[in-house]
Amino acid sequence: MGGQKLLRLIEASSVILFFIQSLRVIFSVMFGIIYDQVFAGSPNAWLAISNLLLLAAFIAPALVRRNAGRYDLAFWAGLASVGRVLLTLNDAAVRFWSALVLIAAGGLYLGLLYKKGWPFILPGLSIALVCDQFLRLAGNTYDISLRPGWLPVQILWAIGLFLISIWLSRQPLEGERTAPRFSTGVGIGGLLFLEISLLGLPNGVARWSGGRYEPIAVVILAMTLVWANLTLSNRMINRWMDAPLVGWLLMMLLAGCLLVAYFTVGWQAALALLVAQGIVLLGFTYLFSARNHPGISCTAWLASGMVLFLLLNYFNAFAFTYPYSLPMMRGLGWLVYLIAGLAVGISLLLHPAERNNSSISFGKPIWLALGGLLMGLAALVLVWPRPANQLPETVRLPRWHHANGMAHRRHAGPERQRGKAVWLRVATYNIHYGYDTYWHFTLEQIAQTIATSGADIIALQEVDTGRLTSYGVDDAVYLSKRLRMNVHYLPTVEHLTGIAILYRSQAQEKESRLLTSLQEQTGILHVALQPGGQTVHAFGVWMGLSDEDTLTQINEALEFIGGRSPAVFGGDFNAGPDSPVAQAVRAAGFVDPFAVLGGEPPLTDPAINPTARIDFVWARGLQPIQAWVPDSLASDHRMVVVDLKIK
Repeated sequence: MGGQKLLRLIEASSVILFFIQSLRVIFSVMFGIIYDQVFAGSPNAWLAISNLLLLAAFIAPALVRRNAGRYDLAFWAGLASVGRVLLTLNDAAVRFWSALVLIAAGGLYLGLLYKKGWPFILPGLSIALVCDQFLRLAGNTYDISLRPGWLPVQILWAIGLFLISIWLSRQPLEGERTAPRFSTGVGIGGLLFLEISLLGLPNGVARWSGGRYEPIAVVILAMTLVWANLTLSNRMINRWMDAPLVGWLLMMLLAGCLLVAYFTVGWQAALALLVAQGIVLLGFTYLFSARNHPGISCTAWLASGMVLFLLLNYFNAFAFTYPYSLPMMRGLGWLVYLIAGLAVGISLLLHPAERNNSSISFGKPIWLALGGLLMGLAALVLVWPRPANQLPETVRLPRWHHANGMAHRRHAGPERQRGKAVWLRVATYNIHYGYDTYWHFTLEQIAQTIATSGADIIALQEVDTGRLTSYGVDDAVYLSKRLRMNVHYLPTVEHLTGIAILYRSQAQEKESRLLTSLQEQTGILHVALQPGGQTVHAFGVWMGLSDEDTLTQINEALEFIGGRSPAVFGGDFNAGPDSPVAQAVRAAGFVDPFAVLGGEPPLTDPAINPTARIDFVWARGLQPIQAWVPDSLASDHRMVVVDLKIK
């Protein structure tokens, strides 16, 4: 590969990677803006302004100048690199503006590559998708390049990219030609949506299918590496793809795979999603090699595809927030994905592929294959599962715990010893999808709060496992791997959000059940553990916000729990200590450890200046020893922790 071609490939793949990352960031930031404006407050002008700014950034490719050239390309690449540095800073306002700049600059860069017909988009995209998957895989689904510690690396990357772009702007480009004009943007918008919101997320594929994250992550990365290898060696498009029948078959197969995966669980769902991922990767190759469609600007069609991508993501978000936005979207997440698949299929039908005459081979297959093999082995090492921590034999307890400036009841002795008396430390934590009150993504701080508490069992609420509105991160996977704990997860809405229980050691039994819900779907989880050889039942719940739901839900939850004892029952009950919900729990034989230990119970919601106590760990058949509320502000709720001795 020539040096100039290699540098242009580095530039293109870097800008496309930054562009993809900015798409994930902007929808996460917009979730916070819309949540504060609509769900938790009174809307004002900023709601409309922020959405209009986002739309403007997405249609930027239509603004590519007719006589734009290499210097414009260098400018947009440089601007994208600056925006990507700022994107690393974990501040919602900074990320909003930097993501807008990056989306606009990246869109203009891609639009110019389209218009000029330079053969770097497809190979650049293939490398970008591989890098994006690897960065998220290295961080247990949480992109390591979006964390503060990555900032020095990102600055060096930006400086290097800026110098490359300046040098390239002074050189003629081999293979430059006038671009064909083709209307493939809508299909590309659908492909981007499918890839970024689901099929390129191994955790999303695992949650949809009920499979294990680790093997699925390795398989998806391997598929993408093979596709990148074929793309870089210019061996993807063949004449058989010209046939209209191919477009029909791909469209029907893609739609069928998405429907099978949505409505089934198990190996068939996982296989369907992996086949769909293969079709999407093939679709990128197919559409980026489409024939001319005279009379329509290719950049205008690219902009229209980005608008489709925007609309699909908004409707996908409505499927998760249906009680607060569009009630008719309840259970219709599959329809959004089907529309995306049909958009791709229509583009495939309208524009048969052909080998791009300006394509360039970027390397010998053997070297590309070896590089892919090394990355695949590294990925296997990164995702290899490690056994969870066991219940410790001796744990030193802090003498005092403070919450809201008050010290709470403590156990008289500083240690708990397994074998003589079996103690458990149990907690509940509403983690707010990984955000704090001000929409900083604080999943690592949440993990630190849990680790500091030393809890053996933690009931978690508002757990996202792959939504684009929370950076595509699987909170359950991240926390379980970060804390060396096992996890039992129940999806309650659209496969990708729900509740979970983290626990040490191995579970003897695991169960879950959805509860009757008129608003947002809720549920209850059960894990049976055997500390010291005696079975203890742990239950986790998230109760609905509506008074008309909660009594039905708590009765169903208590029926699910039955007479099993000893038991702990933790969660966000969205009801106070004197509510009918709390009274029903007490009537079932559970006690509030704070009430047993005496003193004024601490408040838990909101995290900053709390005004209500709605988060509880109830106990039955266990002796409360100590209870406290850590002062961490990592979420928008406070964590509740109790120590319990088996009687």
